[in-house]
Amino acid sequence: MSLNSLLGGTRPALEGSSDLRLADYAEEIVQSGFPTIRRLTGRALKVQLDSYIRNAVDRDIPELGADVRKPDALLRWLRAYAAATSGTASYSQILDAATGGEAEKPSRSTATIYRDLLTRIWLLDPVPFWAPHGSLMTRLGQAPKHHLADPALAARLLGATPGSLLDGAGAPAPGTSATLLGSLFESLATLCVRVYAQAADATVGHFRTRNGDHEVDLIVIRDDRRVVAIEVKLAAAVTDSDVKHLAWLREQLGDQLLDSLVLYTGQLAYRRPDGVGVVPLALLGP
Repeated sequence: MSLNSLLGGTRPALEGSSDLRLADYAEEIVQSGFPTIRRLTGRALKVQLDSYIRNAVDRDIPELGADVRKPDALLRWLRAYAAATSGTASYSQILDAATGGEAEKPSRSTATIYRDLLTRIWLLDPVPFWAPHGSLMTRLGQAPKHHLADPALAARLLGATPGSLLDGAGAPAPGTSATLLGSLFESLATLCVRVYAQAADATVGHFRTRNGDHEVDLIVIRDDRRVVAIEVKLAAAVTDSDVKHLAWLREQLGDQLLDSLVLYTGQLAYRRPDGVGVVPLALLGP
């Protein structure tokens, strides 16, 4: 299923099937997309991911001319950020999660420096909010969605394995009601969509009203501001409830909405009677 064809606005027919199951997506999350790391397994994979993270703190940040006097504190903040993957937790919430039980905490300005440095070396890759034209803009919550450059980095920071993800280990993170597997599956989908959007000269944001009554995980934006709206669901079947925010957004945007889609863990690609596309994440391409 081509994201570029969806951006064309022709609402193409969707068909095909995927053999991947939930366990395969859990494996994909922890495997990483970095070419030199991807071919590794077991302990070698863990060592390389740990090394990547540590080198970012010990080498890449100093190369920017920055002096991090407490690298372990930065790593704790990064771990708390990973726990907030796919959510919109405030940076003060992330700081609190990173310093729980400590009498002496880094200041908010220090946490801001952490965030900026990690973003500059592309370890953090948040999805910005998207603001449509018109009256909706005044109701938007403008926080970004938190993502690392690769969901495998978040999984490693949190000590997650395919088995623990499938077992549902880990409470929902601040700013999201999803399980850790749900959050990391959304992060995997986000990474895929952003790569394919870049190939189509489009950008990606997310949509959320200020009170959280309506939100859409991903908005792919053409230069002319027309969009494709995408929801990500950790489910093998899609129900009417899963598309309610897409239906609401279509009513608000009219012709500005080119197409709408649900990415899920099921097998079949198809269009629902209401026109919303349903596509296994494994079948999405540029």
